[in-house]
Amino acid sequence: MTDTTQPTEVTGTEAIARVKELVEDIDFTMLTTLDAAGNLVSRPMSTRQMDDAGDIWFFTLDDTKKVAEAEADPGHDVGLAYIDAKGHRYVSVAGRATVVHDRAKMEELYSPSLDIWFEDGLDTPGIALLRVTPKECEFWEPRHGKLVVAAGMLKALVTRDTPDDMMRHGTVSC
Repeated sequence: MTDTTQPTEVTGTEAIARVKELVEDIDFTMLTTLDAAGNLVSRPMSTRQMDDAGDIWFFTLDDTKKVAEAEADPGHDVGLAYIDAKGHRYVSVAGRATVVHDRAKMEELYSPSLDIWFEDGLDTPGIALLRVTPKECEFWEPRHGKLVVAAGMLKALVTRDTPDDMMRHGTVSC
């Protein structure tokens, strides 16, 4: 007998492609670093791109706490948490952060919407890219759409049963 309470598992190239789609569609993430006192600290970041190599790109400034915390960690370890609560879509990324000063890449990824954070655009002193290279990725999303998930949850509340297999779960080791 199959356990229908477990999410449908997705791996390999299908999971990699789906993580890329979700990361670029959800856009905002919480970037988590470890501070000097050993506390996990998170802040919102806007994803600019997940490239074909799997690296996730953000704009930042060199003199920020997030950069200092990522660089202070021996492995430059960071976490990314993407949440689309309305769509019941979630992505978790464990990765390694690197500060990059590549003008061509910045020109490729920059858009005028970033001017609110970078007053002089690409000429803002200290502007840089933060590249997160994933080590482990996981995602969860509705298997049949968010209306089916909502109906399944409502049914589970009424019947007090565990919801049926409503979610797809993917895992990628990079």
